Amino acid sequence: MDQPLCPNCGYEYPYELEENLWHCPDCEHQWNPAEAQAEEELTAQDANGNKLITGDSVIVAKDLPVKGAPKPIKAGTKVANIRIVEGDHNIDCKIPGFGSMALKSEFVKKTN
Repeated sequence: MDQPLCPNCGYEYPYELEENLWHCPDCEHQWNPAEAQAEEELTAQDANGNKLITGDSVIVAKDLPVKGAPKPIKAGTKVANIRIVEGDHNIDCKIPGFGSMALKSEFVKKTN
């Protein structure tokens, strides 16, 4: 099998940790090439209609209330390295101060 590029940073020299698990020494990302290929096919659109893919960074477009949390996620909060998934809440991410969360793509804007 040809050596894949890191899907997170594009590094040319990742190495195989074990069967079907690769590691990038540059950004510390680990992935299964078969799963990464399936994830690459998933896309979503942000509030402005821009295409979102796994690994993009976004900004929350409006205050989002969170069940059980005393405060909402504030508009302007930057979220890095999102993952596009299937379903109504089609973005999985980690939000600073809140932890892992699923968001709807219509409430975020892509950053450059």
